[in-house]
Formats: sequence, structure tokens, C-alpha cells
Amino acid sequence: MSTVEAGYDPAFLGPPVPLPVPAQTVRELPSTHFTVLLDPERRLAAATAVNIDGAQLVDLERGDDWHLDDRVPASEQAGPELYAANDLDRGHLVRRRDPVWGDLAVARQANFETFAYPNAAPQASAFNQGELLWVGLEDHVLEYARTLGNRLSVFTGPVLADDDPLYRGVRIPRMFWKVAAWASGDALRATGFVLDQSALVAGLQAADEVPALGPFRTFQVPVADVEELTGLDLGPLRAADVLDRWVPLASVRDVLL
Repeated sequence: MSTVEAGYDPAFLGPPVPLPVPAQTVRELPSTHFTVLLDPERRLAAATAVNIDGAQLVDLERGDDWHLDDRVPASEQAGPELYAANDLDRGHLVRRRDPVWGDLAVARQANFETFAYPNAAPQASAFNQGELLWVGLEDHVLEYARTLGNRLSVFTGPVLADDDPLYRGVRIPRMFWKVAAWASGDALRATGFVLDQSALVAGLQAADEVPALGPFRTFQVPVADVEELTGLDLGPLRAADVLDRWVPLASVRDVLL
């Protein structure tokens, strides 16, 4: 399939919000309504960015057509061999449904493109499938944004630490981050989240042993702390932050906006 509309739009919200700027070299991979910044050394995304138009979302069947992105060498992507015969999930970074909006052809293209391996990250199944909170965070913020124009831009990725456990040649991230941004009139607003799967991958071995599943923790955090954890420059999102402290979350009702 060929790209119908290419890439994350930094002017989507009105106030400009550029792509995150990683400290390391990345491959910029624009897709329909989203962009992946692939770290070829880690074979995982350093960051993703997606525009969501809540008023134009299209409900499509999920499918499961995971595929390598032919714009970059297979050696720069964590492909199907990482996820074979273990309890690791291919966790979408840009959620499958988020860029699936607009006319039907565009929505179908976006749906397909979210299944490219650069948009996946290895997540212990209890982490990825415990979606009521992780997925619910974006739903909660999107519902808030509906009253302010129905649009949201979301930035997501793994925290790529040098000491992440090595498994099948790929270092498995212990934490993931997300920043949601929206416009309130002419003003930009943003809030950040960190999810920690350290307990689920602490015993990961270089062979084929995946540890017993345990709990994971979710926090709403200052955008400045996301920058510090990741080494990313998130541009105007830091100044647009609505939060100045870490808040542990037990449900979406705990989110501060």
C-alpha cells in the first residue's frame, strides 16, 4: 500500500508543535497522520507523533498485518523474531485507532501503516494488555479535548536506557512515556505520562527466558521530566505543561488536566 497522506502535521492544533528532537541519529518515517522517529542502533522508535481528529475517527476492524517497513533495512528494525515463542507483545506506540480518521481510503491506509514494526515496542503482555489505564489515558484526554475542538496530538515512545536488559539482540525498554497536547483557544496545553514495566522484565535473560508477570506502575509527570528521561527536546510542550509534580495513577479519574 502507498502512503495517502504523509506524516505528522506540526500545525495541526493551531499553535505549532514540532516533532520531538532526539539527541541521537534517527530515521524519520512519515506515515498517514503520524511519524515514527526510528533509532537504528536500538532498532526501536525514539519517539512517535500522531495527529488525532476526534470528530473524524473511523471505526475499522483491527486486523493484525504486522510487517517490516521497506524504507529502512530489516537490520534496523526489531522484527517478528523478537516476539516469537515468548510472552512479549508487539505494543503499538502510535495506537492503531488514533490516525484512523478522514475518508475511508485514508483511514484504511493509516490503519495498515500502524502495523509496521518501527511502530512497535516489546512490552510484557500484562503491561500491553492491561489497557484500561494505558489506552484509557488518551481516551480520557481526547474526551477533554472534544470540548475544545476535537483535536489532539500525542507523542509516545520507550525510554531507551543504556542498561535496559538485552534479549535476542534487542535491549527491552523498562519504561514508556506519552505526552498529550491540545489547544485551548490560542493556548497550547500538554501533559505527560510515564509507565514502568521494570518489574515485568527485571529477570529477562539473553536466552529465551521471559520472567513471570508482575505489576506495572503509571504516573502523570511533568513534561520536563519526560525530556530528562529520554534526552528528547519536546519544544513548546514543556512550557505548555499543566502539571509540576509526579502523580501516581490508579485510574483515569486521577488524571489532572
